[in-house]
Amino acid sequence: MAFLADRLSSIKPSPTIAINTLSQELKAQGRDVIGLAAGEPDFDTPQNIKDAAARAMAEGKTKYVAPAGIPELREAICDKLKTDNELEYTPAQVHVGCGGKQTIYNALFATIDPGDEVIVAAPYWVSYTDITLLCGGKPVVINTTQETGFKLTPEALDAAITPRTKWLMLNSPCNPSGAAYSADELKALGEVLLRHPHVWIMPDDMYEKILYDGFEFATIAQVVPELYDRTLTLNGMSKAYCMTGWRVGYAAGPAELIKAMNMISSQSTTSTSTISQWAALEALRGPQDFIAEHNKVFKGRRDLVVSMLNQANGITCATPEGAFYVYPSAEGMIGKKTPDGDVLNTDEDVAKYLLAAEGVAVVHGEAFGLSPHFRISYATATEKLEEACKRIQRACAALS
Repeated sequence: MAFLADRLSSIKPSPTIAINTLSQELKAQGRDVIGLAAGEPDFDTPQNIKDAAARAMAEGKTKYVAPAGIPELREAICDKLKTDNELEYTPAQVHVGCGGKQTIYNALFATIDPGDEVIVAAPYWVSYTDITLLCGGKPVVINTTQETGFKLTPEALDAAITPRTKWLMLNSPCNPSGAAYSADELKALGEVLLRHPHVWIMPDDMYEKILYDGFEFATIAQVVPELYDRTLTLNGMSKAYCMTGWRVGYAAGPAELIKAMNMISSQSTTSTSTISQWAALEALRGPQDFIAEHNKVFKGRRDLVVSMLNQANGITCATPEGAFYVYPSAEGMIGKKTPDGDVLNTDEDVAKYLLAAEGVAVVHGEAFGLSPHFRISYATATEKLEEACKRIQRACAALS
């Protein structure tokens, strides 16, 4: 429509939300659909967190609060960062936003001038590039490979940096691949960044606590302290604490940047839900044992899905270190014909075929910047995952 802003032409709706919405619509129409597109745990929010929200409402803690977030929550975030990540912050260096997405938006909106570049490793979370474009920046995408564990190498990073580079986005464990960077791998990237003092770093640690096989989490300001003053560390409550709908994300970094992010919130959302913030405080201060219990279930699901996908004709699937996704290659399916005679030319064709033929909803790899792949979320019931993988195997076997 003519009255819409030109900036909208550079972005698109979230593909993961679109696929999830489509599968829900098909289910409502009576289709037997197994949705593996949604990036959220199937576990309910722990009861003590819900009880804290109820207490907050009963106590009248339902009013406006400062854009930065309630002081108690920002103090708890500082304690968390010190205990878990060996990072020292004050509450004035902490910003609480409406989930990770708004936190990233506020940071980029506060810092990006037209043409500034943001380096993103593919496969990437779908919103990194579109938020960059919406803020007037230019995404610079570096492709990784399944063979190298879907990780950014120091050489590739160094080659991508230009005088216009403003940020490096660094997601570990990664959505969609589940790849996680070791402390040594982060140090190697840090050595490159130390040579380019104009580049800021935005580690997205949202899946920090969802790790397997003894992998030890590290974040870049922790292992390369010299980068502390130009690092904005992101995290949130959505994944490990099963609080996706509560909309609480946070960032810690230089006070001047945090102040600017708070100002943007003051003219957009004011703050995230006050009730959600009191719930988040309980999440950080309360029992943590359920996280390990959830991870044990996730690991079993991961191993099941990786094994069954690697038994499907035309699919190869790496074993991720963390998060709750796999990102299998569909290269062996490209160019093959479906029973209806249609040729699968792209990973989007593959995703559409799996949905039409077997009622399995996955997200095509193009949405994450790296083809030919697709993403499966294994944050769903184990029996459904097993049935979905059987259907995928059947769909692959039917190709010619």
